[in-house]
Amino acid sequence: MRPRPLRPLPLWAAVVLAALSGFVNSFAFPGRGWWPLVFVGTAMLLLSLRGRRFWPSVLVGLVAGFAFFGNHILWLTVYLGPVPWLALAGLESVFFSFGASLLALAWRFVPRYWPGLTGRLLGLPLVLAGLWVAREAFTSVWPYGGFSWGRLAFSQSDSPFAPLVAWIGISGLSFTIAFLSAVLVQAFLEVSVPWTMRGIVAGFAFLLAAAIPAWPVISAGSIRVAAVQGNSNSGLFAQIQPGDSLNDHLQATLPLIGQTVDVVVWPENASDVNPLENERAAQTLDYVTGAMKAPLVTGTITEDSEGRTFNSLLLWEHGRGAVDQYDKIHPVPFAEYLPDRAFWYPLAPSLFDLVPRDYSFGTRDNVFSIKGAVAGLAICFDIVDDELISQMLRDGADFIIAPTNNADFGHTDESAQQVGIARLRAIETGRSVVNASTVGVSAMFAPDGRVISQLPTFQAGSMVEDVPLSHTTTPATLIGRGIEWLVSGLGLATLALAMIFTPLARRAPRKEARG
Repeated sequence: MRPRPLRPLPLWAAVVLAALSGFVNSFAFPGRGWWPLVFVGTAMLLLSLRGRRFWPSVLVGLVAGFAFFGNHILWLTVYLGPVPWLALAGLESVFFSFGASLLALAWRFVPRYWPGLTGRLLGLPLVLAGLWVAREAFTSVWPYGGFSWGRLAFSQSDSPFAPLVAWIGISGLSFTIAFLSAVLVQAFLEVSVPWTMRGIVAGFAFLLAAAIPAWPVISAGSIRVAAVQGNSNSGLFAQIQPGDSLNDHLQATLPLIGQTVDVVVWPENASDVNPLENERAAQTLDYVTGAMKAPLVTGTITEDSEGRTFNSLLLWEHGRGAVDQYDKIHPVPFAEYLPDRAFWYPLAPSLFDLVPRDYSFGTRDNVFSIKGAVAGLAICFDIVDDELISQMLRDGADFIIAPTNNADFGHTDESAQQVGIARLRAIETGRSVVNASTVGVSAMFAPDGRVISQLPTFQAGSMVEDVPLSHTTTPATLIGRGIEWLVSGLGLATLALAMIFTPLARRAPRKEARG
């Protein structure tokens, strides 16, 4: 006689387990960086949702989501206080909770639709993983451009699974993590199979995923880059005078004079005075480019003839000024602009006074041509935007420059999380990434994710290195978001089929018996 399957957890136990899962998963991400925990935390959440009805699953998901996001983005509170943190973590928790309800539905219907050992050990984990990616994909683009932070893949920048992103992309790696976590749960629950066999199945799945080799990157030469970290006090509430950040980065660049480089890279808003309008700032950039005998990429705030404001990067050449400009295409909502200001501002005027101006959406391409090479450009949180990364590759980027300003987040995990994402982007795209921050983490990564150079945080300094160039097309960049559409579509479609046809299959025997 077949052993009876384990009963679902009581609701109170499921809520406790879900809360623990959120905390455990948050410890897997850079900062703490205990990447194996993401498999444990994800498995804990999946187990807590087994056997749950809709509203209990929403509750379980809400608790798990807030436990995760509340801890993962705690850096928002450093200067901005608890209200923005509570609002963003709360919103993401709501999305997380409805994603959890889909997972609970899969637990209920898919095993009936796909019965047998294969369905339980393979089919159900595939559907659960696809639904997880569907929720990540949705919240990465909506509302107002979405919030991509916290995707499972972003926990793996230092793990043996990181090379997978070159093959299957960020969403593909998230799918793999969720799938392996679901296999762990099913291996634990599958009472009809001996423990030794369960261990072999789960272990084989992990070894197979981790054993996939890195995608080979073909070098196309190199470019010598000087990336500068000015350690400027450039946060939102910094008590500084206009031009202080510009001077900090000038002083950090002076020791490099005499070295041969192809380009100098300064961070986001390093020139806190717009050199397109301020003659003294323009003279400073002209001095730097003349003394270094190389162009300069620097962040600044610009305005156009219509009075619109942009978070911009300038490519500055000696004697010619700004020869190219990139305006951030996706400003961060509620930070760099207030969407639907007439609606949101009256709800919390004191809070939204922190967003006194609205950056406009840029329309220029996100590449610069520098000494015969094409640099893809990602300002700060641009690095998490899949579409912007794809756009720069379509325009021929040979390497990526990612200037950022992390001063608002103090000594928190935010900068480590961001530079971890930059490292994954290097592997995914087969492109070197130069991550230049005002206060750190500043680092350079080779196309295989190897650390070329890195600076200590909150210290002025510079990195001067030969950065590899590449024209490699990785499978991930070739397929693009197709992987995301495939796995999430399969998950949703299978769940829909299971919900439609399972009740019919269950009624059929009763009808036949009555006949």
